[in-house]
Amino acid sequence: MCHISKRPIGPIMLLVLLGLAACNGGPSELSLDRTVEDPIFGCLPAEKSVEIGKRYYRHGHFGLAEQSFRQAVEKDHNNAEAWLGLAASYDRLRRFDRARQAYDVLVKIVGRTPTVLNNLGYHYFLSGDRGRARETLIAALRRDPDNEQIRNNLALVAGDKSAADWAPHVRSEP
Repeated sequence: MCHISKRPIGPIMLLVLLGLAACNGGPSELSLDRTVEDPIFGCLPAEKSVEIGKRYYRHGHFGLAEQSFRQAVEKDHNNAEAWLGLAASYDRLRRFDRARQAYDVLVKIVGRTPTVLNNLGYHYFLSGDRGRARETLIAALRRDPDNEQIRNNLALVAGDKSAADWAPHVRSEP
């Protein structure tokens, strides 16, 4: 006798069933390289959104990164890492007004740390204000003289380095 469950099919089970249905060659050809979503156990919802946002940002999906970081700041308004990622995502989307608002909130939360100043300096560079970018990056370098990323951004602003050579990063510690 066949029993049909009235419980809804979860999204992961649905993906597995669809994957099996699409597999013509039998079970030996079915391969799951990774799970659909990496599990992040024991963390707050805002932290999960930040991790997802950082992953999107690293892969150049700045619109998706912005959405994830925005969700994170909506869940935890004092999450500095989420504000930093949101500001950096807005910069990469060329939404400089929004980026500046996010940086303002970030400065209120953590102050003018070297990481914040470095990202803010790059913000000014992207928005075309090289003079302010240079001033801000010099202030960042004074606070952290051994920081290679700040030095690279200064070289970029000075024209010693091509913008194509710059690799974006969302730092873990603001």
